[in-house]
Amino acid sequence: THFVLHKGRCANCKATIKTYTPHEFRFGFGVRVHALITECCGMHGASRESVQTFLKSMYGLSISQGAIQKCLDRASKAIFPHYKAIEKAAHETQVNYVDETTWRRFGHEGSALQWLWVMASSNIAYFKLARKRNKEAFEVLVGDWDGVLVSDGYGVYQKWGGKARQTCLAHLIRAAQKLKESKKAQIALCGTWIKDELVRLCRMKRHLPTFGEVSALHMRLHGFVQKYKYRKDAAGTFARRIEREMPHMKVFREYEDVDPTNNHAERSLRFAVTWRKRSCGTTSEKGDRFVERVLSLRHTCRLQGRSTFATLVEVLANFAKGVLVDMPWVAGEKLTP
Repeated sequence: THFVLHKGRCANCKATIKTYTPHEFRFGFGVRVHALITECCGMHGASRESVQTFLKSMYGLSISQGAIQKCLDRASKAIFPHYKAIEKAAHETQVNYVDETTWRRFGHEGSALQWLWVMASSNIAYFKLARKRNKEAFEVLVGDWDGVLVSDGYGVYQKWGGKARQTCLAHLIRAAQKLKESKKAQIALCGTWIKDELVRLCRMKRHLPTFGEVSALHMRLHGFVQKYKYRKDAAGTFARRIEREMPHMKVFREYEDVDPTNNHAERSLRFAVTWRKRSCGTTSEKGDRFVERVLSLRHTCRLQGRSTFATLVEVLANFAKGVLVDMPWVAGEKLTP
């Protein structure tokens, strides 16, 4: 769109008066180009160079990598209100799946290890980058939320003081599988026994057991713990772990929305892990914030079946006009016609 901007001198006060480009056209590129660049870089993890090549080949659009970065910076600012709405919605959800993975920040002094945390429910995914993997970082992630936590056996999670905690049975099953593959016959037998019981417990989510089946399983688990927990080998270590996690292994039977595994959080992190391996991480504070915001928007849209590109077009169009709109879809609410 070509704009002719006129200016003139006032006949009375002699002041120079000039016109300006409408606010929504001051970015140099339209909102759909901004949305496409953000879609490629943020939603698919493409590099600046590959997006530059794609735009030139597909649309004949010549754009520098610096201009691409400016588009991403504007998109990060535009997404911020949605990011805060996602954070608020995550803290209002009863059940959340939490996990973390490493993330690198590269700078003039070399690379620094960071941690990317996710707090995901059935329709919300909230991401947060932190310098450490500790209690303080976890508390920053969850805030004042005190619902049902689904997690692995990391020590910080074991001290959860909210409503309840479901420990991930998939992690326990994998640990039992390692015991089962041991070359020592007694340890392998221990692994076979407890793995079968854990798999049977996990299946109780889909197949409602009878009271007798639940009681029998409970007795067998206690029998396993009593038999092996005093040993000083791997079987004893695992038996003591089962004893410690016993109160948190069957929470999924008390809450309909709770799964026996933490696979939901791990699946939410999978794209971030592959993105990290391709890009090797971020190089600035600004990049960290972009990662948090775009991942939160991407996965929340995915969980709710929304088009990320259409959402970005809407977000960037409102940002260009300086308009802040309500976002009821973030909390899973449906718009009334």
